Amino acid sequence: MEKTHHKRSNRTGIEENILAILESTEAKDTRDTNDDRIAFIEAVRAASFIPENGTAPTYKMHKARFPRVHVSKSSSTDSHELIIFNEDWSPFVLSSETVCRERQAAGGNSIGPLDYSGFTLLIQELDEVVNGTNLQAIDTKYLRNMLLLQYLVNVFEGDLLPQTSNWNLLRESLLNMLLGSRRINYKVLMKDCLSILSGLCQVLAGINNHHECSENSVTKPPEDCDPALAFALLDAEKSTCVAIQKLLTMIMELDKSKKNADMLGHTTRADGVRTPLMEIIVDALNYESDIVSPFLQVFSEPKWKLEIIVQYFSKYITKASQSVGTVKAFDYIVRTRRSNGPVDDATFDGILKYFSNSINLKNFLKKISTEIVQLLLAHAFQAHLSISSQYIEGDVDSKENVGNSSLVQICKDVICIFKSLSAIDENIEILPIAKEALFAAATILAMSNS
Repeated sequence: MEKTHHKRSNRTGIEENILAILESTEAKDTRDTNDDRIAFIEAVRAASFIPENGTAPTYKMHKARFPRVHVSKSSSTDSHELIIFNEDWSPFVLSSETVCRERQAAGGNSIGPLDYSGFTLLIQELDEVVNGTNLQAIDTKYLRNMLLLQYLVNVFEGDLLPQTSNWNLLRESLLNMLLGSRRINYKVLMKDCLSILSGLCQVLAGINNHHECSENSVTKPPEDCDPALAFALLDAEKSTCVAIQKLLTMIMELDKSKKNADMLGHTTRADGVRTPLMEIIVDALNYESDIVSPFLQVFSEPKWKLEIIVQYFSKYITKASQSVGTVKAFDYIVRTRRSNGPVDDATFDGILKYFSNSINLKNFLKKISTEIVQLLLAHAFQAHLSISSQYIEGDVDSKENVGNSSLVQICKDVICIFKSLSAIDENIEILPIAKEALFAAATILAMSNS
């Protein structure tokens, strides 16, 4: 009892000193002072929550912490208002040397904020269960991990949204610091995310034995699993699909902001160099053809879905063109190109123009199967239609990577390409999703002629 009282007295003394320091800096409102203040309070957070015998701060200390804020412009009143985040404590701890040792000593089960290696472990554990290498783990821990991942992704999103595309702010975001941490294997982490997304294909589709998804790609709870848990797992798996997709989208947006900042000379050595997620996805789809269909079915964000497919095509059109000497292919798909990287300015209508030439299409099919080509074209056309509708509604930015061809011309090119595929391969089986795309294209053309 005396020991508890002594501990409480020590905490009270520490808090009084901290509050005194904060109050003494109230008159100073410089950027350096604010940075020091926030760093100091973050240290208090770590001291309060990370040790096994740590104690939560009192309500008085809780109120003294400076919340994250951003200025939002109201479209109706043309005024600005201050938005305050309700998240008081970060779920991540960044100064993690001591924390990592403590967590490892506790078998990785210590209570408190995650370090970034803990986030990697979370993704790995989910991948093992989703893809059937650890089916015995389908229990409440699996459910807990999915809910934790969804929460962390929401934290990343809330940390990014108010900072728009300003790289000076984005470089300090939780997500960017995670991706740049030396404690994680960035490429492995991204491939695990793709594996989870593809593995949960049937769950998101809500259909068993769907023609586009592998029957073994969905986790199935044991027969003796509690019905309530089985129902909760199904709903959590669907939400996890959405969370992983959101995470990948945020990373690609972050890569784009960094690329733009680099072109303007706003990056430094401290920003480091990492492979853009777009390239990792394209390579994964090329080397693991089995995940092409489930990935495209689950990944539904039209802007980035179309960009992924366009980059996939442009990369391997380059290879096919070089192998047969048809350098003119570049005239169709690109306006500018880096000397040491992928095509920068490829567009969907440019890809279609290239494939409208039956010789180009035949040469390309030496590299990629007709089934993959059908899947990519059909999903790209669907994404294009979605983006076109957004553009009509006023989302100007959404027309990026679409090109300047009219919708009618796009539909004509899609139909032409599938006719060429049938002529090249008389035994071709048109996939259901391709039939849907052809039906949509034919309907649009019929409506335009009426």
